[in-house]
Amino acid sequence: MDARLKTSLWLQYGAALDTLEDAMNLCPDNLWTVQLWADADDSRYGQFWYLTYHTLSWTDLFLGGSYEDFKPPAPFVRGKLPDQPYTKEQIYTYLKSVRAKAHTIIEGLTDEQAYQPLILEWMQAPYVEMLMYAMRHIQEHAAQLNMVLGEKGVTGQDWVAQARDRVS
Repeated sequence: MDARLKTSLWLQYGAALDTLEDAMNLCPDNLWTVQLWADADDSRYGQFWYLTYHTLSWTDLFLGGSYEDFKPPAPFVRGKLPDQPYTKEQIYTYLKSVRAKAHTIIEGLTDEQAYQPLILEWMQAPYVEMLMYAMRHIQEHAAQLNMVLGEKGVTGQDWVAQARDRVS
């Protein structure tokens, strides 16, 4: 795959992750469990910490390319809520891991890998499209998190034009 295209893809993917990281870093402890919306299954699904975790776990899943084989790293558990919210430190460590994984994958992406079909229950697309799909997912939730921070009087949110660094 063209090196310039991979660089551009990384700079935007990394910027999306930086935006999510900024929201996490700006979140004061008293808002870590604030509810962004009501969820009929469990109110915790609408909380700040969970939305951050959800974003990262799905990003990790998309990077791995397999829904069936995906298992998040400990202490995270797929398919159920923990007894206590994950801490900022736990999720920040996960973010750094996902960022490094994304950078490595994008940096090493070949044409064959990029156009390998990825089949999910609701969608089938080439792997490179799933990378873009995941990037949109990160941006959507980072925007939601930043919006609730702004509504609660937290300032400091800013547009991230490109990844802050070219390496993980």
